[in-house]
Amino acid sequence: MSISEEQVKAALKSVKYPGFTRDIVSFGLVKSVHIDKSEVRVQLTLTTNDPNVPAAIKTEAEKALRLIEGVQNVRVLIDVHAPPAGAGSVMAATRIPGIRHVIAVASGKGGVGKSTIAANLAVALQQSGARVGLCDCDIYGPSISLMFGTRERPMATEDNRIVPIEQYGLRLMSMGFLLDDTSPAILRGPMVTRYTQQFLRQVEWGELDYLVLDLPPGTGDIQLTIVQTVALSGAIVATTPQEVALIDARKAAAMFEKVNVPVLGLIENMSYFISPSDGQRYDIFGSGGGEREARRLRVPLLGQIPIDMATRESGDRGIPITTSDENSPVAAEFRRIAQNIRRILP
Repeated sequence: MSISEEQVKAALKSVKYPGFTRDIVSFGLVKSVHIDKSEVRVQLTLTTNDPNVPAAIKTEAEKALRLIEGVQNVRVLIDVHAPPAGAGSVMAATRIPGIRHVIAVASGKGGVGKSTIAANLAVALQQSGARVGLCDCDIYGPSISLMFGTRERPMATEDNRIVPIEQYGLRLMSMGFLLDDTSPAILRGPMVTRYTQQFLRQVEWGELDYLVLDLPPGTGDIQLTIVQTVALSGAIVATTPQEVALIDARKAAAMFEKVNVPVLGLIENMSYFISPSDGQRYDIFGSGGGEREARRLRVPLLGQIPIDMATRESGDRGIPITTSDENSPVAAEFRRIAQNIRRILP
């Protein structure tokens, strides 16, 4: 029975890049396949300085290839290159001209308030005197357009550069600006990658101190596109106190560790609730989870955001709480977090 290249690549599609959900074939790491009767030889190329990554891929690739009927001998060769300084480990990433720091706000799961954190952190950084942009990288579920209360359509320059929307002193870009309220973004993986790259590379961001990226939850194609396209200054992981959220926060932190992006710290959202009737504190989702996880990951706990009705109402009205009520405890906490970020990334 002859062995085909299609069989080999199909088997290799079961091999995931460590820390990610995407396989090494779709990632473009397979450079050649050579078949000689019952022997299969595969050449891979990686850009990483983590010695554990090639070793893990080699082991899993060999295991997958040996499952092919008729294969007796397997050779997996890996050509490893060191990434340039500040680049992600999968492919070489480069800086965006004019932008000093790019910060990714990520979460391992949905529903932890990541977009609320990204929006209010961006505003708080701007209020501290920095020049700030916010890019909504959640192509399928964009929310930044709603949270900033504008449906304005972006314009284009003569050289086909996208002009970002400006609101509350920020430069904004989101798929929500390109879609109607009820229109879903029905896109396959390659188109999602293309839109993500356009938002990062073809938007006329200008001179910025910080570009905040609101990532979708999880560790999928969009996250991979970002780390291979842009040299991130660091990432912030959003979580809530309960263990079910912390498990996924660990995955998000591990993803950034795999691609050599420093985790600047954790932000614990929905930390507690203060009853407006009697001022009593309720730990609805437990307490201390974010602090324990930050110690485990050896990163700072940047802040703890309480559950607050005014924060939700402000987001629904398109006015982030840091703008609508600068005297609220939530706004004060975001300003404190912004100062922490500015000390870490001056």
